[in-house]
Amino acid sequence: MGKILRFHAESILNLILVIVGIIIVIESLNIGFGTLKAPGSGLFTFLAGLLIVFPNFVLMFKPKTTKSEIVFDRYTFKNFLYMAITLVLWIILMPLLGYIVITFIATFVLSKIMKLERWLKPLLLSIGTTALCYVLFDYILYLDLPRGFLG
Repeated sequence: MGKILRFHAESILNLILVIVGIIIVIESLNIGFGTLKAPGSGLFTFLAGLLIVFPNFVLMFKPKTTKSEIVFDRYTFKNFLYMAITLVLWIILMPLLGYIVITFIATFVLSKIMKLERWLKPLLLSIGTTALCYVLFDYILYLDLPRGFLG
């Protein structure tokens, strides 16, 4: 009986995601794709909707071959809570501290929560992630990132 309920719960979630994806696809068609030289906002939402629909449609009918259970003990719950708090604080503090500083801190804290070894690896991961995101969003995509106290 547990397997049947688990299968139905997963299928219901997949069905909901398929419906949401179809709604996104339909609304993106109403927005319009634009042209090849000037793509409209509907193009990205259309592709995102398709990316939601197809995998969930396949998963809805795929038989469950392996037994996978989520173990949610005290340790897992504590890590989940710390990660959620870190991500919420990242969003709240970004206008105050700026994108560069808060992204570095959040990446470092998340890597320590995930038990990345010692201090050098989380530090290098934080520096690399922050630098890559800064170059991508500020220089390549020309997005105005929050500067915070750095001005």
